[in-house]
Amino acid sequence: GFGMKWDMGWMHDTLSYMSKDPVHRRYDHNQLTFRMLYAYSESYMLPLSHDEVVHGKGSLLSKMPGDDWQKFANLRLLLAYMFAMPGKKLLFMGIEFAQWSEWDHEKSLDWHLTDEPMHGGMSRLTGDLNRLIRDEPPLHELDFDPAGFSWIDASDAEQSVISFIRRSTRDEIVVAAFNFTPVPRHNYQIGAPVGGHWLEILNSDAPIYGGSGQGNLGGLDAAPVGRHGHLHSLNLILPPLGAVFLKPDPGGDSGQ
Repeated sequence: GFGMKWDMGWMHDTLSYMSKDPVHRRYDHNQLTFRMLYAYSESYMLPLSHDEVVHGKGSLLSKMPGDDWQKFANLRLLLAYMFAMPGKKLLFMGIEFAQWSEWDHEKSLDWHLTDEPMHGGMSRLTGDLNRLIRDEPPLHELDFDPAGFSWIDASDAEQSVISFIRRSTRDEIVVAAFNFTPVPRHNYQIGAPVGGHWLEILNSDAPIYGGSGQGNLGGLDAAPVGRHGHLHSLNLILPPLGAVFLKPDPGGDSGQ
């Protein structure tokens, strides 16, 4: 049978948060973090469903604040956040390439938009996020087990940044950090569970996705400076309205 439950609370809280102008998001930071208080009470699926893109509600892209560039960046950030969180994913048709119009059952999707750079970039990001959660065990193995998730920092409401760790059954690690403002964060320090070299395995602000290209040049070394209860830390560049995923370099010295 079907053994998962739609997490409608997550969907409503997240879309409410993402629809706000970033300057006001600091006041509703709990809409990003509240879910983890109940995330393991059921086997949850994270839906971005048809209910949100019909009956005059508009498309998800049209719900995002800002100019066109910021709308696309916000939607890329939303999908990256969704794919990083524990739980299986449900994405309704048209969201994967950022269709402008709401869904209409009487016509086909606007597939021609994927020939345009920003829509094509969104489509590439959606594909890469799917490949990432398939290929990285920490992003899927323990979706329903609290051992697979821990916050690094859930409290930086002032800068609208969150960061957390996902773990696999073999204690492999992926760290994800999210900047929900259009202000890039340079030298943003978060705790790291191991030292050594870390690889930036996905950056939602990469030019191939339509982003500005700000990030960590594919990787960085952890500093032997404690932060957030860990013995090491990462000094990151967090791109504007962007997400970065990192993991320890399997060919490097972890420095645990």
